[in-house]
Amino acid sequence: MPCHTDPMGLMRMDLEHPIINLSLLIHFTVCHSTVLFLEQAVVAFHGVEAVAGSLVADEGSVVGGNMIISIASGKGGTGKTTIAVNLALSLPKGAVQFIDCDVEEPNSHLFLTPTIRQVTSMGIPVPRIDESRCTYCGKCAQVCEYHAIAVILKNVLVIDELCHGCGACSYLCPEKAIFEVEREIGIIQTGSSNGISFVNGVLNVGEPMASPLIRKVKERIQRDKVVILDAPPGTACPVIETVKGSDFCLLVTEPTPFGVNDLELAVGMLEKLNIPKGVVVNKSDMGDREVWNYCDSKNIPILMEIPMDRKIAESYSKGIPFVIEDPSYIPRFEDLFEKIKNSIIGKSPEKE
Repeated sequence: MPCHTDPMGLMRMDLEHPIINLSLLIHFTVCHSTVLFLEQAVVAFHGVEAVAGSLVADEGSVVGGNMIISIASGKGGTGKTTIAVNLALSLPKGAVQFIDCDVEEPNSHLFLTPTIRQVTSMGIPVPRIDESRCTYCGKCAQVCEYHAIAVILKNVLVIDELCHGCGACSYLCPEKAIFEVEREIGIIQTGSSNGISFVNGVLNVGEPMASPLIRKVKERIQRDKVVILDAPPGTACPVIETVKGSDFCLLVTEPTPFGVNDLELAVGMLEKLNIPKGVVVNKSDMGDREVWNYCDSKNIPILMEIPMDRKIAESYSKGIPFVIEDPSYIPRFEDLFEKIKNSIIGKSPEKE
């Protein structure tokens, strides 16, 4: 059987026999997030009732790129951006894309100091009313799930900040009295830093919704690179928007009661999204052992431990990634990457 890098190659397979009644092993090299599409595409063949099988990633393809690693935490201040930045700097130059998805408070640029080459305004479509055609029937308000439109007597009130830009109101308006205009919610900056492709989003002050801008930021993902997504803290919508579609999520925590509690929330979120995960324990020589006990109980590998180190804190306060001031940490981050890669291709990572 042919091996395609494009899942649409399924539609071009030359079969000498009907696929039904055959037990076939088909080897595909697929890009990220095509597994469900492949299953749907195979089922689409005439006579196919079900698909059974498994996906095994080719180790060489993972090494060459085509991998998305999100780095998240259940709470702020655990060292998430520190881990993301130092991991990116420890990998081969030219092979990494760093995307800061914490659009409400992006700070990775303080450490990577990228050269910004392009700034793009980003917005979402919001409705406007053609009063000459509107009959004030209220249909638009009924279909808006986010209560961004209210019809009061002969007035239509549009609350731009609540609008998610779904377009349902304009599509379902019986009088076609609604048109849309673009409303800026933020900017996207692209550039590079020391051989690392860099992207971040900056949400406008006062904007209540970060997820639409995060979606736009992720459209800049370069599929031929190892992509590191620096997620916002917590487990709310912006975090979910960031980590969904990742091949692996690295959770950064600390050995404190708050750290354990918020780690549990983050793990629950990833379990719902069915995303493979591992843990980095920052300031690992402080606090108690509850993080380790929890990870053991959930069979979650702890892939790296970083002790409380004054030199790391001093580097951070100066805006200098600690792998630059102390290159002895680079092999540890390389080992962390190998463990993530092995987890993605189906090997069990060893616990530290």
